[in-house]
Amino acid sequence: MDLTIAAILGLDGLTNGAIYALVALALVLVFSVTRVIFIPQGEFVAFGALTLASLQAGKVPGTVWLLVMLAVAAAVLDAVQAVRERWSWERIARRVSSSVVPPLMIAGVTRQWAAQELPLFVQVLLTLAIVTAMGPLLYRVAYRALSGATVLTLLIVSVGVHFALTGLGLVFFGAEGYRTPAFWEARFDVGPLSLTGQTLIIFAASVVLIAALFLFFERTLTGKALRATSVNRTGARLMGISGDAAGAMSFTMAAFIGALSGLLIAPSTTIYYDTGFLIGLKGFVAAVFGGLASFPMALAGAIGVGLIESFGSFWASAFKEVIVFTVILPILLWRSFVDPHHEEH
Repeated sequence: MDLTIAAILGLDGLTNGAIYALVALALVLVFSVTRVIFIPQGEFVAFGALTLASLQAGKVPGTVWLLVMLAVAAAVLDAVQAVRERWSWERIARRVSSSVVPPLMIAGVTRQWAAQELPLFVQVLLTLAIVTAMGPLLYRVAYRALSGATVLTLLIVSVGVHFALTGLGLVFFGAEGYRTPAFWEARFDVGPLSLTGQTLIIFAASVVLIAALFLFFERTLTGKALRATSVNRTGARLMGISGDAAGAMSFTMAAFIGALSGLLIAPSTTIYYDTGFLIGLKGFVAAVFGGLASFPMALAGAIGVGLIESFGSFWASAFKEVIVFTVILPILLWRSFVDPHHEEH
Protein backbone atom coordinates (compact mmCIF):
# COMPACT_ATOMS: atom_id res chain seq x y z
CA MET A 1 0.00 0.00 0.00
CA ASP A 2 1.39 3.42 -0.97
CA LEU A 3 0.36 6.86 0.22
CA THR A 4 -2.03 7.38 -2.71
CA ILE A 5 -4.02 4.26 -1.92
CA ALA A 6 -3.97 5.10 1.79
CA ALA A 7 -5.32 8.59 1.05
CA ILE A 8 -8.12 7.18 -1.10
CA LEU A 9 -9.04 4.62 1.55
CA GLY A 10 -8.90 7.31 4.22
CA LEU A 11 -11.29 9.55 2.27
CA ASP A 12 -13.67 6.63 1.78
CA GLY A 13 -13.47 5.82 5.49
CA LEU A 14 -14.17 9.41 6.50
CA THR A 15 -17.16 9.55 4.13
CA ASN A 16 -18.69 6.39 5.59
CA GLY A 17 -17.73 7.52 9.07
CA ALA A 18 -19.74 10.72 8.61
CA ILE A 19 -22.86 8.63 7.96
CA TYR A 20 -22.15 6.32 10.89
CA ALA A 21 -21.65 9.41 13.05
CA LEU A 22 -25.18 10.60 12.31
CA VAL A 23 -26.59 7.16 13.15
CA ALA A 24 -24.53 6.99 16.34
CA LEU A 25 -25.73 10.44 17.43
CA ALA A 26 -29.34 9.33 16.99
CA LEU A 27 -28.73 6.15 18.99
CA VAL A 28 -27.07 8.07 21.84
CA LEU A 29 -29.88 10.63 21.84
CA VAL A 30 -32.65 8.03 22.02
CA PHE A 31 -30.90 5.91 24.65
CA SER A 32 -29.99 8.83 26.91
CA VAL A 33 -33.57 10.13 26.92
CA THR A 34 -35.62 6.89 26.86
CA ARG A 35 -33.12 4.09 27.76
CA VAL A 36 -34.10 2.39 24.50
CA ILE A 37 -31.29 0.73 22.52
CA PHE A 38 -32.95 1.66 19.25
CA ILE A 39 -31.98 -1.18 16.91
CA PRO A 40 -34.50 -0.06 14.20
CA GLN A 41 -32.57 3.19 13.64
CA GLY A 42 -31.11 1.61 10.51
CA GLU A 43 -34.61 1.08 9.11
CA PHE A 44 -35.12 4.84 9.08
CA VAL A 45 -31.97 5.08 6.96
CA ALA A 46 -33.21 2.47 4.50
CA PHE A 47 -36.73 3.92 4.40
CA GLY A 48 -35.33 7.37 3.61
CA ALA A 49 -33.38 6.08 0.62
CA LEU A 50 -36.14 3.76 -0.65
CA THR A 51 -38.84 6.43 -0.26
CA LEU A 52 -36.86 8.86 -2.40
CA ALA A 53 -36.21 6.14 -4.99
CA SER A 54 -39.96 5.43 -5.21
CA LEU A 55 -40.79 9.11 -5.62
CA GLN A 56 -38.22 9.44 -8.39
CA ALA A 57 -39.82 6.45 -10.11
CA GLY A 58 -43.22 8.19 -9.95
CA LYS A 59 -44.66 5.71 -7.43
CA VAL A 60 -46.35 6.19 -4.09
CA PRO A 61 -43.78 4.87 -1.58
CA GLY A 62 -44.88 2.08 0.71
CA THR A 63 -43.75 4.11 3.69
CA VAL A 64 -46.86 6.24 3.18
CA TRP A 65 -49.06 3.26 4.07
CA LEU A 66 -46.84 2.44 7.04
CA LEU A 67 -47.23 6.03 8.22
CA VAL A 68 -51.03 5.77 7.95
CA MET A 69 -51.06 2.46 9.83
CA LEU A 70 -48.97 3.90 12.64
CA ALA A 71 -51.22 6.95 12.82
CA VAL A 72 -54.37 4.83 13.09
CA ALA A 73 -52.76 2.59 15.73
CA ALA A 74 -51.68 5.64 17.75
CA ALA A 75 -55.17 7.13 17.50
CA VAL A 76 -56.73 3.88 18.74
CA LEU A 77 -54.34 3.76 21.70
CA ASP A 78 -55.11 7.40 22.52
CA ALA A 79 -58.85 6.71 22.34
CA VAL A 80 -58.55 3.69 24.65
CA GLN A 81 -56.51 5.73 27.13
CA ALA A 82 -59.07 8.54 26.96
CA VAL A 83 -61.96 6.21 27.72
CA ARG A 84 -60.14 4.63 30.66
CA GLU A 85 -59.21 7.99 32.16
CA ARG A 86 -62.59 9.57 31.31
CA TRP A 87 -61.31 12.52 29.35
CA SER A 88 -63.62 15.20 28.03
CA TRP A 89 -64.75 14.87 24.44
CA GLU A 90 -62.88 18.02 23.49
CA ARG A 91 -59.63 16.66 24.86
CA ILE A 92 -60.19 13.32 23.12
CA ALA A 93 -60.78 15.08 19.81
CA ARG A 94 -57.60 17.16 20.19
CA ARG A 95 -55.44 14.17 21.08
CA VAL A 96 -56.78 11.88 18.33
CA SER A 97 -56.64 14.61 15.68
CA SER A 98 -53.04 15.43 16.60
CA SER A 99 -52.14 11.77 16.01
CA VAL A 100 -54.06 11.30 12.76
CA VAL A 101 -54.37 14.60 10.89
CA PRO A 102 -50.67 15.45 10.17
CA PRO A 103 -49.78 11.94 8.90
CA LEU A 104 -52.93 11.83 6.75
CA MET A 105 -52.10 15.23 5.29
CA ILE A 106 -48.58 14.06 4.44
CA ALA A 107 -50.00 10.87 2.89
CA GLY A 108 -52.56 12.82 0.87
CA VAL A 109 -49.99 15.26 -0.51
CA THR A 110 -47.65 12.40 -1.39
CA ARG A 111 -50.36 10.46 -3.22
CA GLN A 112 -51.32 13.55 -5.19
CA TRP A 113 -47.79 14.55 -6.15
CA ALA A 114 -46.06 11.17 -6.48
CA ALA A 115 -46.86 10.69 -10.17
CA GLN A 116 -45.72 14.22 -11.08
CA GLU A 117 -42.18 15.09 -12.09
CA LEU A 118 -41.27 17.00 -8.97
CA PRO A 119 -37.97 18.81 -8.45
CA LEU A 120 -35.44 16.82 -6.45
CA PHE A 121 -35.63 19.33 -3.59
CA VAL A 122 -39.39 18.77 -3.22
CA GLN A 123 -38.93 14.99 -3.31
CA VAL A 124 -36.32 15.26 -0.56
CA LEU A 125 -38.67 17.36 1.58
CA LEU A 126 -41.50 14.85 1.08
CA THR A 127 -39.19 11.98 2.02
CA LEU A 128 -38.04 13.73 5.18
CA ALA A 129 -41.65 14.53 6.12
CA ILE A 130 -42.83 10.93 5.64
CA VAL A 131 -40.02 9.22 7.56
CA THR A 132 -39.70 11.87 10.29
CA ALA A 133 -43.43 11.64 11.05
CA MET A 134 -42.97 7.94 11.80
CA GLY A 135 -40.69 8.66 14.76
CA PRO A 136 -43.17 9.91 17.37
CA LEU A 137 -45.86 7.49 16.15
CA LEU A 138 -43.50 4.54 16.55
CA TYR A 139 -42.68 5.72 20.05
CA ARG A 140 -46.37 6.01 20.88
CA VAL A 141 -47.27 2.57 19.52
CA ALA A 142 -44.29 0.50 20.67
CA TYR A 143 -42.51 2.21 23.55
CA ARG A 144 -44.50 4.78 25.49
CA ALA A 145 -46.46 2.25 27.52
CA LEU A 146 -43.14 0.60 28.49
CA SER A 147 -41.35 3.77 29.61
CA GLY A 148 -40.82 2.30 33.08
CA ALA A 149 -39.59 -1.09 31.87
CA THR A 150 -36.03 -2.35 32.20
CA VAL A 151 -33.41 -1.80 29.52
CA LEU A 152 -33.51 -5.52 28.68
CA THR A 153 -37.28 -5.41 28.09
CA LEU A 154 -36.93 -2.34 25.89
CA LEU A 155 -34.14 -4.08 23.95
CA ILE A 156 -36.38 -7.09 23.29
CA VAL A 157 -39.11 -4.76 22.05
CA SER A 158 -36.58 -3.04 19.77
CA VAL A 159 -35.62 -6.39 18.26
CA GLY A 160 -39.29 -7.11 17.54
CA VAL A 161 -39.82 -3.66 16.02
CA HIS A 162 -36.74 -4.17 13.85
CA PHE A 163 -38.02 -7.46 12.43
CA ALA A 164 -41.48 -5.96 11.86
CA LEU A 165 -40.11 -2.95 9.98
CA THR A 166 -37.73 -5.12 7.94
CA GLY A 167 -40.59 -7.40 6.91
CA LEU A 168 -42.76 -4.44 5.96
CA GLY A 169 -39.85 -3.01 3.97
CA LEU A 170 -39.71 -6.23 1.96
CA VAL A 171 -43.46 -6.05 1.33
CA PHE A 172 -43.42 -2.38 0.32
CA PHE A 173 -40.23 -2.22 -1.78
CA GLY A 174 -39.43 -5.79 -2.79
CA ALA A 175 -36.08 -7.55 -2.67
CA GLU A 176 -34.39 -5.50 -5.40
CA GLY A 177 -31.98 -2.73 -4.53
CA TYR A 178 -32.23 0.96 -5.42
CA ARG A 179 -29.72 3.75 -5.93
CA THR A 180 -30.70 7.39 -6.36
CA PRO A 181 -28.93 9.99 -8.54
CA ALA A 182 -26.27 12.15 -6.90
CA PHE A 183 -27.40 15.53 -5.61
CA TRP A 184 -24.32 17.17 -7.17
CA GLU A 185 -22.46 15.64 -10.12
CA ALA A 186 -19.32 17.80 -9.81
CA ARG A 187 -15.88 16.27 -9.36
CA PHE A 188 -12.75 17.91 -7.95
CA ASP A 189 -9.20 16.59 -8.08
CA VAL A 190 -7.06 17.35 -5.03
CA GLY A 191 -3.67 15.75 -5.50
CA PRO A 192 -4.21 11.99 -5.72
CA LEU A 193 -7.78 12.30 -4.42
CA SER A 194 -10.91 12.76 -6.50
CA LEU A 195 -13.66 14.41 -4.49
CA THR A 196 -17.20 14.06 -5.80
CA GLY A 197 -19.92 16.59 -5.18
CA GLN A 198 -21.89 13.97 -3.24
CA THR A 199 -18.94 13.42 -0.89
CA LEU A 200 -18.75 17.15 -0.18
CA ILE A 201 -22.50 17.22 0.45
CA ILE A 202 -22.16 14.35 2.94
CA PHE A 203 -19.41 16.16 4.84
CA ALA A 204 -21.24 19.49 4.76
CA ALA A 205 -24.59 18.02 5.84
CA SER A 206 -22.95 16.09 8.68
CA VAL A 207 -21.10 19.15 9.98
CA VAL A 208 -24.18 21.36 9.73
CA LEU A 209 -26.39 18.81 11.49
CA ILE A 210 -23.87 18.24 14.28
CA ALA A 211 -23.55 22.00 14.78
CA ALA A 212 -27.34 22.36 14.76
CA LEU A 213 -27.67 19.65 17.40
CA PHE A 214 -25.06 21.39 19.55
CA LEU A 215 -26.92 24.69 19.35
CA PHE A 216 -30.25 22.93 19.94
CA PHE A 217 -29.06 21.33 23.17
CA GLU A 218 -27.15 24.38 24.39
CA ARG A 219 -29.41 27.29 23.41
CA THR A 220 -33.03 26.12 23.21
CA LEU A 221 -35.44 25.35 26.03
CA THR A 222 -36.57 22.10 24.37
CA GLY A 223 -32.99 20.95 24.01
CA LYS A 224 -32.24 21.69 27.64
CA ALA A 225 -35.37 19.78 28.63
CA LEU A 226 -34.11 16.75 26.69
CA ARG A 227 -30.72 17.06 28.39
CA ALA A 228 -32.41 17.23 31.79
CA THR A 229 -34.44 14.13 30.99
CA SER A 230 -31.31 12.26 29.91
CA VAL A 231 -29.50 13.17 33.14
CA ASN A 232 -32.35 12.43 35.58
CA ARG A 233 -35.80 11.39 34.37
CA THR A 234 -37.38 11.62 37.82
CA GLY A 235 -35.90 15.03 38.52
CA ALA A 236 -36.98 16.31 35.12
CA ARG A 237 -40.51 15.07 35.73
CA LEU A 238 -40.60 16.86 39.09
CA MET A 239 -39.60 20.05 37.28
CA GLY A 240 -42.57 19.73 34.94
CA ILE A 241 -40.81 18.14 31.96
CA SER A 242 -42.94 15.42 30.40
CA GLY A 243 -41.04 12.18 29.90
CA ASP A 244 -43.47 11.12 27.17
CA ALA A 245 -42.99 14.40 25.29
CA ALA A 246 -39.21 14.08 25.61
CA GLY A 247 -39.36 10.52 24.30
CA ALA A 248 -41.50 11.53 21.33
CA MET A 249 -39.14 14.40 20.53
CA SER A 250 -36.07 12.15 20.68
CA PHE A 251 -37.69 9.64 18.32
CA THR A 252 -38.69 12.45 15.96
CA MET A 253 -35.12 13.69 15.82
CA ALA A 254 -33.81 10.13 15.37
CA ALA A 255 -36.20 9.54 12.46
CA PHE A 256 -35.13 12.80 10.81
CA ILE A 257 -31.43 11.97 11.22
CA GLY A 258 -32.02 8.46 9.86
CA ALA A 259 -33.95 9.72 6.83
CA LEU A 260 -31.27 12.31 6.09
CA SER A 261 -28.56 9.67 6.38
CA GLY A 262 -30.41 7.48 3.90
CA LEU A 263 -30.72 10.35 1.42
CA LEU A 264 -27.00 11.09 1.70
CA ILE A 265 -25.79 7.52 1.28
CA ALA A 266 -28.23 6.32 -1.41
CA PRO A 267 -26.36 7.85 -4.40
CA SER A 268 -23.15 5.98 -3.52
CA THR A 269 -24.51 2.68 -2.19
CA THR A 270 -27.26 0.38 -3.43
CA ILE A 271 -29.90 0.23 -0.70
CA TYR A 272 -32.04 -2.85 -0.08
CA TYR A 273 -34.92 -3.30 2.32
CA ASP A 274 -32.57 -4.79 4.94
CA THR A 275 -29.48 -2.65 4.33
CA GLY A 276 -30.31 -0.43 7.28
CA PHE A 277 -29.55 -3.21 9.75
CA LEU A 278 -25.81 -3.28 8.98
CA ILE A 279 -25.63 0.53 8.92
CA GLY A 280 -27.41 0.67 12.26
CA LEU A 281 -25.07 -1.92 13.77
CA LYS A 282 -22.00 0.04 12.71
CA GLY A 283 -23.54 3.15 14.21
CA PHE A 284 -24.18 1.13 17.37
CA VAL A 285 -20.51 0.13 17.56
CA ALA A 286 -19.63 3.84 17.41
CA ALA A 287 -22.25 4.68 20.03
CA VAL A 288 -20.93 1.98 22.37
CA PHE A 289 -17.48 3.58 22.09
CA GLY A 290 -19.06 6.59 23.76
CA GLY A 291 -20.84 4.46 26.33
CA LEU A 292 -24.20 5.32 24.70
CA ALA A 293 -23.91 8.63 26.56
CA SER A 294 -21.16 10.80 25.06
CA PHE A 295 -21.80 12.53 21.73
CA PRO A 296 -18.13 13.49 21.10
CA MET A 297 -16.92 9.96 21.85
CA ALA A 298 -19.62 8.55 19.56
CA LEU A 299 -18.37 10.83 16.77
CA ALA A 300 -14.81 9.65 17.32
CA GLY A 301 -15.98 6.05 17.34
CA ALA A 302 -17.88 6.54 14.08
CA ILE A 303 -14.82 7.92 12.30
CA GLY A 304 -12.83 4.99 13.64
CA VAL A 305 -15.42 2.49 12.39
CA GLY A 306 -15.41 4.09 8.95
CA LEU A 307 -11.61 3.95 8.69
CA ILE A 308 -11.42 0.37 9.98
CA GLU A 309 -14.06 -0.70 7.45
CA SER A 310 -12.28 1.05 4.59
CA PHE A 311 -8.80 -0.31 5.30
CA GLY A 312 -10.22 -3.70 6.29
CA SER A 313 -11.94 -3.99 2.90
CA PHE A 314 -8.56 -3.37 1.23
CA TRP A 315 -6.69 -6.03 3.16
CA ALA A 316 -9.50 -8.62 3.49
CA SER A 317 -12.64 -7.53 1.66
CA ALA A 318 -14.46 -10.78 2.43
CA PHE A 319 -14.07 -10.19 6.16
CA LYS A 320 -14.54 -6.43 6.42
CA GLU A 321 -17.84 -6.77 8.34
CA VAL A 322 -16.28 -9.31 10.69
CA ILE A 323 -13.38 -6.95 11.34
CA VAL A 324 -15.68 -4.02 12.12
CA PHE A 325 -17.90 -5.95 14.52
CA THR A 326 -14.94 -7.65 16.20
CA VAL A 327 -13.78 -4.19 17.26
CA ILE A 328 -16.76 -3.96 19.63
CA LEU A 329 -15.33 -6.72 21.85
CA PRO A 330 -12.32 -4.78 23.20
CA ILE A 331 -14.51 -1.67 23.39
CA LEU A 332 -17.03 -3.49 25.58
CA LEU A 333 -14.21 -4.85 27.73
CA TRP A 334 -12.78 -1.34 28.10
CA ARG A 335 -16.18 0.15 28.97
CA SER A 336 -16.70 -2.55 31.60
CA PHE A 337 -13.55 -1.33 33.38
CA VAL A 338 -14.07 2.43 33.10
CA ASP A 339 -17.83 2.63 33.70
CA PRO A 340 -19.49 2.01 37.06
CA HIS A 341 -21.85 -0.94 37.30
CA HIS A 342 -25.18 -1.15 39.01
CA GLU A 343 -28.01 -3.60 39.05
CA GLU A 344 -31.22 -2.36 37.50
CA HIS A 345 -34.43 -3.08 39.39
